[in-house]
Amino acid sequence: MLAIGGYLQPVISTALSPLVQVEEWFYDRYQAIRIMLNASSDLVMLQQQNAELEQENATLRSQVVAFQQQVTEVEILSALLDFARAQPQNEYQATAVIGRDPSPFLHYVIINRGSDDGLRRGMPVVSNKGLVGRIEAVTANAARVQLINDPDSAININIQPSDEGGILVGGLNGEISVEKIPQNSQVEPGDTVLTSGMGGAYPANILIGTVSGVREQPSDLFQTATIQSFVDFSNLEILLVIKNFQSIDIEDLIPVETE
Repeated sequence: MLAIGGYLQPVISTALSPLVQVEEWFYDRYQAIRIMLNASSDLVMLQQQNAELEQENATLRSQVVAFQQQVTEVEILSALLDFARAQPQNEYQATAVIGRDPSPFLHYVIINRGSDDGLRRGMPVVSNKGLVGRIEAVTANAARVQLINDPDSAININIQPSDEGGILVGGLNGEISVEKIPQNSQVEPGDTVLTSGMGGAYPANILIGTVSGVREQPSDLFQTATIQSFVDFSNLEILLVIKNFQSIDIEDLIPVETE
């Protein structure tokens, strides 16, 4: 009857109050632990997703780079094909550059075709822009190409429109110039430089570049011209070897000057 009358309710509430507080404390701690565990699980999941996205991003970047390289190669091959069609008298072997000189004083590249492909020492090498150099050494499946800006390179050239001759030489710094231009020649910046065919080392009329400057002294017998090549020697990728041209070595036929 006392319980029914509510007389024991304050006593029961007082007795249960510590238990309720303990229960609330445990519930709060449980909630905190559950949130922490969920947050930790979410963090692991986010980290995994982030790693997967980074991997996908890296894969896409590599695919983009590969696609860009393929586009560049197609553009180069198309330009080389146009060049070859414009010079139908020549027989060409397409090659890829697989190495270049490590020395700042030598200027050459290594190509991935050799004697097994019919390449021989002395064959001229061109790009769609013009003359690159000629083969200097050959193995079965590779060859070394001496570039026209090599210090040991010397090429007989013709300057248009003056129709003057000279010797194109390379330099240690990779620049090219024309020496032995007659003093009375009318050579000016912008004139076109081509191979002359003289000397037997190169066929005639291969583009080389343009005159960028002329140096002359009244007391000198010859002028010297600096040349801007059409070819970017720092960015050679695919080249053409002119296979049906055989160079002629006439060095032994040139008399030695005596004092």
